Amino acid sequence: MIRHIVMFGVEADNEADRNAKITEAALGLEKLVGVVPGLRAMTVGANGVDIEGNYDFALVADFDDAEALAGYATHPAHVEVAQFIGTFKTSRAAIDIEL
Repeated sequence: MIRHIVMFGVEADNEADRNAKITEAALGLEKLVGVVPGLRAMTVGANGVDIEGNYDFALVADFDDAEALAGYATHPAHVEVAQFIGTFKTSRAAIDIEL
């Protein structure tokens, strides 16, 4: 199993705009479970502790294997959500852990 962890920085005009963008992204990402083959689980959440330097939101996704993760990257449903996130993200960091 592969655990895919991604953190994002967000550009927004105000806190309400930031929260709306994160909520829409989270809903889109979580809907991918059952759509993308090999995606077992997806958890998405906003930063819960206001510490300088923290990212604004993150996702943790579990995949059957590296092949499933590769398929996720190019799956049309994921690409659509990724393009939306691309309209407001300022930074991204990711790691993939083999469990």
